[in-house]
Amino acid sequence: MSRLPCTFECDGQMLAGTLDTAPGTTGLLIVTGGNEIRSGAFSGQADMAARIAATGFPVFRFDRRGVGDSEGENRGFRHSAEDIASALAAFRAMAPHIARVIAFGNCDAASALMLAGGVQADGLVLSNPWTIEDDDAGDNTPPPDSVRARYLKKLKNPSEIMRLLGGGVNLGKLAKGVIHALKPPPPPSTLAQDMAAGIAGFAGEVRILLATADRTAQVFEGAWDRDDPRIRRCEGGTHAYVEPEHRDWLEAQLLEALSA
Repeated sequence: MSRLPCTFECDGQMLAGTLDTAPGTTGLLIVTGGNEIRSGAFSGQADMAARIAATGFPVFRFDRRGVGDSEGENRGFRHSAEDIASALAAFRAMAPHIARVIAFGNCDAASALMLAGGVQADGLVLSNPWTIEDDDAGDNTPPPDSVRARYLKKLKNPSEIMRLLGGGVNLGKLAKGVIHALKPPPPPSTLAQDMAAGIAGFAGEVRILLATADRTAQVFEGAWDRDDPRIRRCEGGTHAYVEPEHRDWLEAQLLEALSA
């Protein structure tokens, strides 16, 4: 196994990619979220790629146009379908022995895969999909459904009840939280509706991974069917799965999808 840098074309511009080789016939395509480069924050995606490849599955990462080492204009995740399709083609060309490709994206990379209808991947692992419209991006308030779930959990905890009765709870803050929890859920965003339409006809397996402590995941769940059988929840997980146990959970989900 080795790590091979490469370049490939997308609409007349050169994009940069990296292949971690492995003998397996199923490969993992990592689609990077935001404006993050293909190595990920603190080389997190590069490290994950190495660990996945060590188990026998080749992994391909890339910078979309206008990001990192790639040429062109960065048009954001809503306009990255061509970039993903070109990366998938480059992956198959560099690793011609692979028969299946599972595409993975976190945050708006998951949204990009959904909007693009899965491109031509054979399966999707969609983590904490971004459904927040631009006008609401600065609002860090958890959605009412999430607040209600948190309060119900506290009410089942005897120590929280004793803390409330003993005066250890800020009643003003509690009242504001209760008022917010009683609000009806907001209507699904146009983005969420477009994402749902995008993968409606996708024939491969879809896994939706939600880190329960992540606001992006909470907002997604408020805009989605909570009983969707494709959802798997990482209890206490944060957006980037930085805690070792949550990182291990994420990688276990990826390996399960690759092995299916």
